[in-house]
Amino acid sequence: MVKSIGVLTAGGDAPGLNAAIRAIGKSAIRKHGLSVVGYLDGFRGLMDRRHVRLDSDALSGILIKGGTILGTSRDKPHKMRVGDQTLDMTAAMVETAANMGVEAIVCLGGGGTQKNAKRLADAGMNVVTLPKTIDNDVWGTERTFGFDTALSIATEAIDRLHSTAHSHHRTMVVEVMGHNTGWLALGAGLAGGADVILIPEIPYSLEKVADTLMARKSSGSRFSIVAISEGAVSTEEKAELDRLLAAKADATNGDEKAAAKQAIAAYEHQLTQSTATLAEKLEGLTGIASRTTILGHVQRGGSPSAVDRLLATYMGADAVQAIVEGDFGKMIATSGRHIVRLPLEEVAGRRRTVPLDHKWIEAARTLGVGFGD
Repeated sequence: MVKSIGVLTAGGDAPGLNAAIRAIGKSAIRKHGLSVVGYLDGFRGLMDRRHVRLDSDALSGILIKGGTILGTSRDKPHKMRVGDQTLDMTAAMVETAANMGVEAIVCLGGGGTQKNAKRLADAGMNVVTLPKTIDNDVWGTERTFGFDTALSIATEAIDRLHSTAHSHHRTMVVEVMGHNTGWLALGAGLAGGADVILIPEIPYSLEKVADTLMARKSSGSRFSIVAISEGAVSTEEKAELDRLLAAKADATNGDEKAAAKQAIAAYEHQLTQSTATLAEKLEGLTGIASRTTILGHVQRGGSPSAVDRLLATYMGADAVQAIVEGDFGKMIATSGRHIVRLPLEEVAGRRRTVPLDHKWIEAARTLGVGFGD
C-alpha cells in the first residue's frame, strides 16, 4: 500500500495546474491518508531533491490561482544540465524518490512531459500523469486543462479587435498560441467571428487569403479579422520544412544529423516572424491597411475558468485513485463524459492535431470563413 506520493509540474505553465495540485493533495490526504510532497520546478526539483510538503495549509486558497505554486521548467530527465555537462539523470531521479520514501509520482504536463514521465516509468518509477496544456494537443484526451481558459482569453482579444478594425477599415491579423496544432486559433477564431483562420494543419496560400479579404471588401465589409496560429505555414514554407525534415531523416552520421537539426531550428526561428510578414504582404496585395497583434503569453495567465477547474479537479482525484489501485504508467484522460486511463506507451511521442473534417472546420467553412486553401 502506497503511503507517500510526489507531485510535479513540467513544461509550460497553464491555468488549472493549481486546481489539479489541490485535488491531488486533498484527495490523497483526506480520503486515503497519504502524505504528499511537491517537487519544485519540474523534473529539475526531483533531481535536486527540492520539495515542499503539500499539507492542508499549503493547498488552501490555490484553486483560483493561475500558474503553478510548484514552479515549472522544461528540463528533461535524460538531458539534464549538471554543471557544464548534459547528463541522463533518469536513474538518479528514481533513486532520489525512493530514498525520500516517495512511492509514486504524479506528473502534470503536456506532450513532452508524457514522454519524460514514460522514461521514469521505464526506469522503475510508479508514475501517473495528467494532460495539461493550453494547446490541447496531448494525444488520447479530448480536452487538456488550461485550454478552455486560454480559448476564452484569445476569443475576448479577437472580440476587442473588431471595434478598432471597423473604425479604421483595417485587416487585423491576430497571432494565437497553439504550438504546432490549430485548436486554439481555430476555436478562438470561430468563436470570435474571424473571417480567415490559418492553422498548421492546413498550409495556406497567401494569394487565396488576399482573395478572401478582397471579396469581403467588394461585398461591402469594411474590415476583416485574420486569426493565425503561431505554427501556421504557407504552402511554400511547408515544402521547405518537409525538405529539411527529409534531410534530417536521410542523415547517415552524427555530423549530418546535427547540421540538419541546426538548419531546421534556424528555419523555424525565421518562421517566428511570419505573422508580421504575412500582414505586410496582405497589405501589399489588397491595399487594405493591416495591423498585427501577437497575444503571446497573456493566454497562459490569470485565474482558470470554471471548466478548467472542474477538469483539473476530477482528473487529479482520479490520478490518486489510480495510484491507490496500483494502476501505474497511465495518463488520466477524457473520452466523452468519461474518465479513462491510457498507457503512457500509447500517448508518448504522439500529438493530437485538428482533423480536417472536424466539426469546427466544417462549421467555419459553412459560414464562409477562409482557410487559405
